[in-house]
Amino acid sequence: MQTRHIGDVQVSAIGLGGMPMSIEGRPDEQRSIATIHAALEAGVTLIDTADAYHLGANEVGHNESLIARAMAGYGGDTSDVLIATKGGHLRPGDGSWTLNGSPKYLKDACDASLKRLGVEAIGLYQFHRPDPKVPYAESVGAIRDLLDAGKIRFAGISNADPDQIRQSNEILGGRLVSVQNQFSPAFRSSEPELELCAELGIAFLPWSPLGGISRAGQLGSRFAVFADVARAHGVSPQQVCLAWMLAKAPVVIPIPGSSRPETIRDSVAAVDLKLSAEELARLDTA
Repeated sequence: MQTRHIGDVQVSAIGLGGMPMSIEGRPDEQRSIATIHAALEAGVTLIDTADAYHLGANEVGHNESLIARAMAGYGGDTSDVLIATKGGHLRPGDGSWTLNGSPKYLKDACDASLKRLGVEAIGLYQFHRPDPKVPYAESVGAIRDLLDAGKIRFAGISNADPDQIRQSNEILGGRLVSVQNQFSPAFRSSEPELELCAELGIAFLPWSPLGGISRAGQLGSRFAVFADVARAHGVSPQQVCLAWMLAKAPVVIPIPGSSRPETIRDSVAAVDLKLSAEELARLDTA
């Protein structure tokens, strides 16, 4: 498995996004754990989650707890696996999403995530989404405090614009290691953030890189050029999409969501797919 860096830690070039295993349409726990184990067996060493990946209001942190159980039940060595979670985005249990970026909430949420994950320090903790009711500097300041207190090893942000990336890195004293933004063939507006991360040497983690849970399987039909290139290589359009992202910059680490062992195995295979400059140019125009 090819590797890339988050901070001074090497991680797999493809991560696993845990959200599909805990929200609407989620599979049973046995299949979810099999999916996580398949990712580990394929060499994945970055698993992304959040306390808001759940359904009912009474099961906050469902995905964090699921990942903790899967890690504990895995027979192999997991010492090099970086678990990334997030705080500041909430699901009341009615299908909606709300925000809370207050420093007290973020610190309490981090403590709760620590317990669910069963670790002494969270590998990567990310401020999930800006809260317009709370000054951004105050929210990121709470992440800095968690970093200084040793409760988290690395600090990241999510759903941020270029100004927020620069501001966060300043508040964190140059210790911002990752930015997790939406990026896919259908959602290209995070190109400026990707380019800034490449300039600063900060990992860029595209979420929903295949277009989202309900649309990942339709990628080839929605974007014909991805299907054309896939046929030429004898691979899936999804593999082509992830290989295209990896070629954009050495800081890009896609985190496709998966709820089946076969889909994460297919995603991981993208690291071995070499696309020509001509193919990459064609994909860029999709």
